[in-house]
Amino acid sequence: MSDTPTFLSALQGADMLLIDGLHAWQFELDEQASGEQLQLTVECIDGRTRRVWQFTAAAVAAARAGEVADSWLVAGAEAEHEVVCLGAIGAGNDDDDEPDEA
Repeated sequence: MSDTPTFLSALQGADMLLIDGLHAWQFELDEQASGEQLQLTVECIDGRTRRVWQFTAAAVAAARAGEVADSWLVAGAEAEHEVVCLGAIGAGNDDDDEPDEA
């Protein structure tokens, strides 16, 4: 087993994607898909237009690292797309400096 990251492992840890420069926070990943089954569906709104990209398990497996950090080049039905996997940053509302009220 190699420590080299794959597109699938990057997707599993992603909370949002950039696809061709567009922010896409809505995506579905079917981790059980194989071959020509759909594995990844990405959806976003570009102005007033809803855009949807679908990638097979074979395309996800064949994706290669892009030139930009955390970016991947994946072949779609009509063209190759650049996908950047992003993680969310969260903040808790717990203030450690304040004592608990009893």
